[in-house]
Amino acid sequence: MQENRSYYPSADRLGVLTASILLTFALTRLIQSPRLTLTLSLPGFYFAFPLTLGTFMTVLAAALTAAGMDWLTRDHPALDGRSNREHLLLPTLTTFVMGTPLALLSDLSAWWAGFAVGAALLIAVCMAEYIAINPSTPQYAFARAGLTAMAYALFLILLTSLRYSGARMFLLVPIVFTAAGLISLRILHLDGADRWDFPWAIGIGLVCAQISAGLHYWPLTPVQFGLAITGPLYALTMLSASVSEEVPLRRAVIGPAIVVGLSWVSAVFL
Repeated sequence: MQENRSYYPSADRLGVLTASILLTFALTRLIQSPRLTLTLSLPGFYFAFPLTLGTFMTVLAAALTAAGMDWLTRDHPALDGRSNREHLLLPTLTTFVMGTPLALLSDLSAWWAGFAVGAALLIAVCMAEYIAINPSTPQYAFARAGLTAMAYALFLILLTSLRYSGARMFLLVPIVFTAAGLISLRILHLDGADRWDFPWAIGIGLVCAQISAGLHYWPLTPVQFGLAITGPLYALTMLSASVSEEVPLRRAVIGPAIVVGLSWVSAVFL
């Protein structure tokens, strides 16, 4: 029984972690604060970056998530002295992405609905990351599939929120590059091998960032914009996994090409 319980995180620790993060977002909604805008004016260039309480609280919530996941996973029996940093990536990114749409929702009922969905997603990611520490557990395959699906969903939510908020290109491109690189890096590491595909992750991030820059001024809806970039992220990550498994290149590109085609066709007709 003790071995079975070790597959799952401590309910008390997970509850404290989740409550702390959700309280941070709830306080952001309850406390009204003035808006501060950082500006920089140069010949032919005007930089304006708005700072609100929500910005600081989202960063604080992400930091709490990283520290909380470190606390949650440090005592896992299968960790055996290994670093747990890889298991901090997706939960921290989940919190950051969660704060983006919550800052855009003005309707109270919609905000609470988004709050509830974000809370459920955060708990699921934290539990799946804890289970994924030990690849020999019976639940590992399910946790791996869940983390992969949630990672792509987070990327789609992030892109949709950024497009809806009208983020400028100088903010959009680095955010897309960072998120795409981290997500692909984590997904590729979920194969159970102790390796990090940094070249592939950087390349995938650059491709996604370039696509986002090219589509920035196109008349696309937020969902169309998100699908048009999430498809290539999924396809390139799939291609990287196939290449690492020494699948012949001609066969390896078939699946990614179909994924990109389907995502772009879906974006056109939505």
